[in-house]
Amino acid sequence: MTAGSRGRPRQRPGPRLSPGKGGQDAVMQDPTSERAEESREAASAEGGGAFCLQRVFEEVQGSSQLSAAPAEPPAVTVVAVERYLAQAPPAASPQYWYDLTLADGARWHRCHLAPRLNGLVQRARLRAGTRLRLTRCSYRYDERRLNRGFFCLEGLEREGGTGTAAAGTPPDGHRPLQPLRGDNRHYLPLWNNEDPYGDVWVPDRPPVQVDVDVSKLTNLGHLEMTWRSRVHFHPLLVRILHKSRLRYYGKPEKKMEMPYQAYFEVADGSGMMSMVLWNSLCPEWYHSMKVGTVLLLAKYAIKSSYPFKTHPTPGDSQMKRFATIEICLNVRDPPTEISIIPEEMVKPEWGLPEVKYRFITRSELDDLPHNHSCDVIGLVTFVGRAERARKREHSEDFWLYRWAHAIDGTSDQPFILELFATSQPDVFERIHPMTYLVCTQMRVMTENPSRTVYLTTSNESQIFITGWHKGQPYTKDAKVKNFIQWTKSQSEADQIKKTVIGGYYPFPRPPDSFLKYCKNNEVESVLKPIGEIGKEIEDLHYREHKRIAVQGIISAIRYISCSNAAEEASGGDLVQKDTSQSLGSSSASKEDCVDKGKNEEVKSFLGPPCTPEEHHQAPLSKRSSVKRKTTRRFRRDAEHLDEYQHGHSVQDKNGQAVSDSLQYFTDQEGVNNIAETEESGRTCGSWQSDLWAQVKDKLLNYFHHSKIFPESIPCKFDYVHKDLLMQQYNLHAAVHQPVEARTDKNINEFKSANGLGYYEVTVLGINHDIAIDVAFLPLFSPDNPHLFQLEDIQNDTLLSCMSCISACQQKATNSGGLGDTFPLSDEIVKAAKELDGKHVICILDMCHLGDDKVEVFLNKIYKTVEPGALCSLTACPFEMLLSIQFFEKKEVRRLASCFDFPRIFSTVMFTLFKKL
Repeated sequence: MTAGSRGRPRQRPGPRLSPGKGGQDAVMQDPTSERAEESREAASAEGGGAFCLQRVFEEVQGSSQLSAAPAEPPAVTVVAVERYLAQAPPAASPQYWYDLTLADGARWHRCHLAPRLNGLVQRARLRAGTRLRLTRCSYRYDERRLNRGFFCLEGLEREGGTGTAAAGTPPDGHRPLQPLRGDNRHYLPLWNNEDPYGDVWVPDRPPVQVDVDVSKLTNLGHLEMTWRSRVHFHPLLVRILHKSRLRYYGKPEKKMEMPYQAYFEVADGSGMMSMVLWNSLCPEWYHSMKVGTVLLLAKYAIKSSYPFKTHPTPGDSQMKRFATIEICLNVRDPPTEISIIPEEMVKPEWGLPEVKYRFITRSELDDLPHNHSCDVIGLVTFVGRAERARKREHSEDFWLYRWAHAIDGTSDQPFILELFATSQPDVFERIHPMTYLVCTQMRVMTENPSRTVYLTTSNESQIFITGWHKGQPYTKDAKVKNFIQWTKSQSEADQIKKTVIGGYYPFPRPPDSFLKYCKNNEVESVLKPIGEIGKEIEDLHYREHKRIAVQGIISAIRYISCSNAAEEASGGDLVQKDTSQSLGSSSASKEDCVDKGKNEEVKSFLGPPCTPEEHHQAPLSKRSSVKRKTTRRFRRDAEHLDEYQHGHSVQDKNGQAVSDSLQYFTDQEGVNNIAETEESGRTCGSWQSDLWAQVKDKLLNYFHHSKIFPESIPCKFDYVHKDLLMQQYNLHAAVHQPVEARTDKNINEFKSANGLGYYEVTVLGINHDIAIDVAFLPLFSPDNPHLFQLEDIQNDTLLSCMSCISACQQKATNSGGLGDTFPLSDEIVKAAKELDGKHVICILDMCHLGDDKVEVFLNKIYKTVEPGALCSLTACPFEMLLSIQFFEKKEVRRLASCFDFPRIFSTVMFTLFKKL
């Protein structure tokens, strides 16, 4: 299972509750004798002995304080980490609670995680599969109920290794459904709120044989005219044309059993209207209500439409939309009756419209206006890692998204797709290169900083990949059929060479001026003091991506080959930095450390460092080239989609195509011992300014965040190990994965898709007292030059040079040239010297990768005035104009028309044009 591991339908009766002192909701035991024997055999492997947790819990309940610290902390495996809404907490308390399912080799136990330890889950230090020792736990009774309580984990230590399959993966249907604490009846997905999660969500409901009496039906047009004068309505027969993602609207202060909502657009012969599925009906019906499904509705309600909801663009532009009212399906008041009509029973005389689409080709995309709605199909050539973006500042709610590229043969350029979670976790987690991807109701983004057109999902988007196409209405579309014909003419071996998965993906690019970057925000609210970077990183949650702007001075640049990068990522000390401290930074100053008072969970989670499997794995020896037989899967998939009979992709290794060789980026020698040249302040692989030489030993704080990790590097896709790659770049699963789904192959072994190294850039604070090392990764794919766009030279000379040199270096190496001893070019040094001592604005991309791994990449550099100028960057709008050298002249003219100060503004414009 992957990040959104969901419960499945029960296959057999659930576990019996043990009758002992442990509390009826606290301890479970498998009733089968063979499972019990397996558990006893696994007990010694767990290191705690059979029923070790049971003895600890009995000790806790026998304590006068209902709390105890075991003399010999038992070792356990985390089977599952599950999240749910906290209830009416004080303002400073967390919004969500977590329950842990633990295995001690004999039994499974559910425990509540003390809220002060929530940060361990939020930063993926504590996750499914982790081995722990319990140093303190307590028992809490629910005073509003009889004989109800739960165990609470108060102190933990990390144990080396991972749990066994016997101890860590109980069969489906044996895990409890309801949270331990409060009145919640269901769990939420671990990393977002849009996806369904758990056994409460019913799989597809089968269609039923229903006699449809057409004489008793009403239609949507008649409803709009008569709904105010009626209480009870005749049955409706409609087809679903659009489906929205789920909306979870639970609040800690409100007690609601199932606060979900989903919108559908349904239609009959008279037009189209919104339909809302409410609360408990969502888990019961959401999976079954697909685009194209025909519904017979009775005992529904009609209400005025919510005025601020989004509306999809219908495929049929002539269809009438009834936008003033909406159909409400409720579990009560009145209890709606829903029937799904099998497609083979649908009669033409019912007049139900067919589902129509608005597919476009890549060659048509560039001519479409901003926010245009369309559908696309393509062959996936790149899919990025799953990342999260905070919905609101200081909130615990996140959007889940990933980037993908897809080609359709009509252009050299791919579709660039920003895919947010669409309440289809099974599809979202299984997107991988070489699959056919269909995305509906996408929005064209042309007014973007990078000036590159891309598509983003809307509230009504649906995504489908190989294995999910069967029976979908779009398989009848002409452009879909044309795409299938194109794929049949392609060579799978040639296409797979161009495929890439995972890694850092710096898109969309920042605009060419800082004022555009600020958009409608004040400069003061956008710029972060460089000394607060440690706090910004400390507050990141797992896979949270954040982009910040800081002022500084480019003071040093060092080229690091990928061999050195591998050593650093695996714990090597090639760079003389202290990375042993808590998450964030590493400096001699106490201010660089994580604030112990604000992170009490760190104190309770001490123990041995992560094992190589859990953290920075040491590089393995290079494997020999492996040649495998390439099959016709690529063409076979196209034929299956063309016949609307596509099933799941074949998993047989004998039928999978891979690269000719399996390599990883530790095949090269380092550049650390390159001799210095005669040029002052520069070695073959590095440059530093005179200012840096003067101040680097006098800094108050020096943050080191230039380390990159295997998760940061895009790698070539490998069909044989696609499950491992998808697992690597998805989020950590909520439920522990079985051993049989794993592989011994290390992520470091996969061939890097970019150039041969990266750059460490030192940014000195403008007050010369704080500095930070960050990384710049020049993304370049020699097999697919359209995959990663090079930096625009016109507006960012230094980073453009480093990106272009990476491409040149790749070519030189492929021809047997320079290899990893490639020095900093004269162009890079010249561009760096032009910035020597000057104030710049650096746009930094930060992402938390779990545990203590945080990447910080330099994305963009903006020039500002030199130190000592008459005005500061944040003083006033006129001075702001003066401070940005790359401010467009047409933007100045536009702003000039907005002011009634022609004389003052003419002075500003004169000064600005003089600088340009």
